[in-house]
Amino acid sequence: MSPALPRELAEPAERGTLTIAHAVVRKVAQHAAGQVPGTARDGKRAPKAKVGGHDNDVDLALDLALRYPAAVRAVVGDVRAKVAEEVEGITGYRVRTLAVTVSALVPDVPPRVR
Repeated sequence: MSPALPRELAEPAERGTLTIAHAVVRKVAQHAAGQVPGTARDGKRAPKAKVGGHDNDVDLALDLALRYPAAVRAVVGDVRAKVAEEVEGITGYRVRTLAVTVSALVPDVPPRVR
């Protein structure tokens, strides 16, 4: 049996297209937001994202909880940068808009029980 010969690839324009579903973009955005220090990542407080848009542009809306005390403006800025970088790097989609809602501030240390 002879070794298989490598096949020649078609020209890029002739190879077809790849479409990444918005559900995948949503998961990437949520994961990226949860990686930023200062965000709450536990169970029901994990970041949630909604995705819209068309073609190669996406609009994201994030809802997240932050650890208290946190510099809200700084953490939100870090979240915006990380999410845009990850979504664009992994999916190739351009983040056109990114709205962030901070829905809760969660104590960094669990409250004491008496």
